Amino acid sequence: MKNTMKKSFLISFVILMLISLAACGGEDKVTLNVYNWGDYIGDGVIEEFEEKYDIKVNYEMFDTNEGMYQKIKPGAVSYDVAIPSDYMISKMIEEDMLYKIDFNNIPNYKYIDEKFKNLEYDPNNEYSVPYMWGTVGILYNKTMVDEPVDSWEILWNEKYEKEILMQDSQRETIGVALQKLGYSLNTKNLDELEEAKQELIKQKPLVLAYVVDEVKDKMISGEAALAVVWAGDAVTMIEQNPDLAYAIPKTGSNVFVDGMVIPKTSKNKKEAEMFINFMCESEIALKNTNYIGYSTPHTEAKKMLEPEIANDPVAYPSDDILEKCEVYRDLGDMVKVYDRIWTEIKASK
Repeated sequence: MKNTMKKSFLISFVILMLISLAACGGEDKVTLNVYNWGDYIGDGVIEEFEEKYDIKVNYEMFDTNEGMYQKIKPGAVSYDVAIPSDYMISKMIEEDMLYKIDFNNIPNYKYIDEKFKNLEYDPNNEYSVPYMWGTVGILYNKTMVDEPVDSWEILWNEKYEKEILMQDSQRETIGVALQKLGYSLNTKNLDELEEAKQELIKQKPLVLAYVVDEVKDKMISGEAALAVVWAGDAVTMIEQNPDLAYAIPKTGSNVFVDGMVIPKTSKNKKEAEMFINFMCESEIALKNTNYIGYSTPHTEAKKMLEPEIANDPVAYPSDDILEKCEVYRDLGDMVKVYDRIWTEIKASK
């Protein structure tokens, strides 16, 4: 009887220890919080990382840089990796919101094209790793538009009333009006900004909607004739509807770089760097750019692209065109003026 009791006790003790160890193992498993744009990563990439490193990824999405910033800034949510655009990276550096990256943990950084290093938003390559890049331009339906699309002016043509889609984003939309008027995307001149505001208020009756990701369904289905879009989205939409085409206005546009950063909310910096390095693996970078349609700064991934993609002027425009494009800069306190102007435009009738 005593032996039986001893055996029962021993079995119970072993079971309890196994349960306890399993629980501890579960607690020790790192969960990485990744914050990215919507529809901006290849199918299966997250799962591949989780399996390779035994790290759980909690993946969330945003649709504007400003929305991402407002979520991270208070520090209430612990994000480990975020993927903002150039000017927002600059703002987050200025406000001490980002960790410096230990590039010893990012050996795949060697594959990033030199022309995407030492850029103005992160001049010493300390806080970010380029992920994707592209331009802003006009997507149009060739069956609905029968004139050259080479200027922002066409977005004010009354002929296309309620057939125009604009970005629901203050920098992009105010930027279009500024460039139409011949001004810088980064102007702080109040008179120029007032002119741009009046242009957009005048245009508003022609606008079908201010959109972000919804632009894809609307243009693919032929619901609108013209839309302001990012080139990567244009590539995807043209694939699904060959009646669509993309143009960068001859006076220039915006060229952007989205980069991977580690917010100071991160509790898992080493694992965040593992994730960034994984995203810079050649096959993963290729998978991401093929799925997303945006342009890759990864030299090896670009070499592996199908020739028709690598030579596509929508995704990879010539240097002559890029020289006319402008990069957004952080506006500092001037962003409040842009906020006010955007609110007044949206509220106008």
